[in-house]
Amino acid sequence: MRPNRWTVWTMRAAGTLVLLVLLVFLGGWLFLRASLAQLDGKRTAPGLRAPVTVERDARGVPLISGSDRLDMAYATGFVHAQERFFQMDLLRRSAAGELAELFGPRALPVDRAHRLHRFRARAQALLAGLNDEDRAFIDRYVAGVNDGLAALSARPFEYALLQAAPRPWSADDSLLVVWAMFFDLQGNQEPRKLARGWLREHASPAQLAFLLPEATEWDAPLDANRVAPPSVPIPADAPSWWGEPRPQDKQLAAFEFTDSVGSNNYALDGSRTDTGAAIVSDDMHLGLQLPNTWYRLALRINDGGSARRLVGVTLPGAPPSVIVGSNGHVAWSFTNSYGDFLDLIALGTNAQHPGQVRTPAGWETPAVHQERILVKGAPAEEMAVRDTSLGPIREAGGTLYALHWVAHDPHALNLNHLKLEHAATVDEALAIAATDGIPAQNFVAGDDRGNIGWTIAGILPRRDAAGGNPGFPLAFDNAAPSWQGLLDPSEYPRVVNPPGGQLSTANNRQLLGEGAQRIGDGGFDLGARNSQLRDALQALGPKAGVADAFRVALDDRALFIGAWRERALGVLDVGALDGHAQRAEFRRLLATSWNGRASTASVGYRLARDYMWALYELVFGAANKEMAMLDPKATFAAASSRWPAVLARLLDAQPAAWLPPGYRDWRQLQLAAIDRVIANLTEDGKPLASNSWGARNEANIAHPISMAVPQLRAWLAAPADQLPGDANMPRVAGPKFGQSERMTVSPGHEEQGLFDMPGGQSGHPLSPFFLAGHEDWVQGRGTPLLPGKAKYTLTLVP
Repeated sequence: MRPNRWTVWTMRAAGTLVLLVLLVFLGGWLFLRASLAQLDGKRTAPGLRAPVTVERDARGVPLISGSDRLDMAYATGFVHAQERFFQMDLLRRSAAGELAELFGPRALPVDRAHRLHRFRARAQALLAGLNDEDRAFIDRYVAGVNDGLAALSARPFEYALLQAAPRPWSADDSLLVVWAMFFDLQGNQEPRKLARGWLREHASPAQLAFLLPEATEWDAPLDANRVAPPSVPIPADAPSWWGEPRPQDKQLAAFEFTDSVGSNNYALDGSRTDTGAAIVSDDMHLGLQLPNTWYRLALRINDGGSARRLVGVTLPGAPPSVIVGSNGHVAWSFTNSYGDFLDLIALGTNAQHPGQVRTPAGWETPAVHQERILVKGAPAEEMAVRDTSLGPIREAGGTLYALHWVAHDPHALNLNHLKLEHAATVDEALAIAATDGIPAQNFVAGDDRGNIGWTIAGILPRRDAAGGNPGFPLAFDNAAPSWQGLLDPSEYPRVVNPPGGQLSTANNRQLLGEGAQRIGDGGFDLGARNSQLRDALQALGPKAGVADAFRVALDDRALFIGAWRERALGVLDVGALDGHAQRAEFRRLLATSWNGRASTASVGYRLARDYMWALYELVFGAANKEMAMLDPKATFAAASSRWPAVLARLLDAQPAAWLPPGYRDWRQLQLAAIDRVIANLTEDGKPLASNSWGARNEANIAHPISMAVPQLRAWLAAPADQLPGDANMPRVAGPKFGQSERMTVSPGHEEQGLFDMPGGQSGHPLSPFFLAGHEDWVQGRGTPLLPGKAKYTLTLVP
């Protein structure tokens, strides 16, 4: 039987449609391929003084070799642009408040908040004052970036999806990338000050001293082996806002738990290692996405007849120095210092002074800067930024504040970090670190002679010793002064070759004694993570190797949460279980699904953790709702990471005056927290036993473009791995936050160095390097720090 003409037409149309789809798919695939980096061959590079080679190993990690440091800056810019340009673009736009130009009105809230600081204008002013050598270094990097971008056969794929064109790179863009890290590393300081200000207004001095202890027994500073528990007495009365009325079961709602976490770094001196050289380790904790924050590389520089090698990570877009790594003589590492670097100063207004604000120095007329925010698909938005002698003005809760932030200081940024490339000893490295123009970091370093040391790298504000570090918003007529100018590098605290042969920091309080006031407390971590880190290092003994030190960062023992598990087990007695099958199941899982670690299979770990956070909600929830009216990130946890120690004291003492309203006793409060966890975890009908820690702690690491085009997520995301680890232990791991790299190296023995990171070298999903190394990061398998055998070679010639 012959097919009729309609059948033939339908078959031909279907075949044509299939062919068109295939052609579109092929065209899209070829376009994507065209935006891949060039890995092999030879290119002429304007401005080079001598040839530079870029040898990549099987994972795409380059060894860049040349005889001139400016040429190396050019080559680094070239490879950064070819593999990470969109990442660089987002960093500069975030710092400058220019994201809406790419993403439309939904990016305006971030743009408005960041444009307030006018960092592009500040970058241009800073560039005008750079010395010729530093300006030449940035300019060569910029030239490499733009040539690398132009050398792609097609624009980076992200811009095709966004229907936009990439904007060329400029020198001020490289400074903006560093300011983007100021936001990332010090962006918690405003909501912290606002939260603490609210607490000061709604608590007596005695209540405030109890609620906001300066240190607890969890702290592990560098200048004390142990810290005594707080001795401030529990006041006779609780604040009026304390607790929230007991909720009815039907009112229970899902709640999310977040911890303020950061980074680990540590060092062993030569008396503690198997070679006599120091060992330095670092795992910086940041938001996780693809591509990863860091770009790995090694530099081999043959200048002046001597060869030197650098290895570590760079930040694409920033002036191209090794952020953390080793130069063969000295290795260095960072953790965020969480010092006190920003003051919120309430400004006075008065109808008799129209257009003026009152500062501690008197009445002044703010300078007004008109900022124009470009918005994709919508008219540009005009924004007036009012600037005082203390900084720009923001409003919160009906009050005007001047933001006096060290990031605004004309000396906030410089290129002194490059000097670490030549440091030969720990003493030299510490002296350089104290002049570094970066967000202030804990700097831990070690050298090939076995010395180790700590100081602060980056700028520190100078505060009046009498005024101390207030930690609260200041009033225009307050006796406590704001900071004035920057601390001289000679005044920076430091610790060198301490007894015991080890150093460690983990965003905790660094010092209890001399030097502590020079840093201030801008939101230190509770300290449990560093105390565990310190003790694990001590347990290594006298002859540790690089692999031994590397494993310390993978320590997921639940020492901190273990104490909360014991509390939960204690309250779930026979009377609490009688007639409550779910509580009985909760107790069974606490007892049996527990191995003392934040392991993926453990249900007990998740239940104990959630129990602690449910108590936090029941006690501090009402206050958090009030603080959120000032800033969405203003919470009691932001005000003080030491809230678990405060809560533990109350549970031990059980003062009747501090029992939240609606509860018969403290036992009933704790059972209510457990019931709340049960209701939350079984709300979807799943049994309590299915709620393992791995089911909660599932990786969500994706390219940011997947949020704009969710249909492409399958190609733009890492696997949804279940991750062991959590906050308050060395192995920090969360769905979108965690160890952005792990590096352990002994200077002079870089061949033994180990490294891993959650994403690969390239931001391109068709690149073989897109996810290279991800599985090693998930499994905690350290891979060689140095690049392996060259698989691809690109030569840049004059």
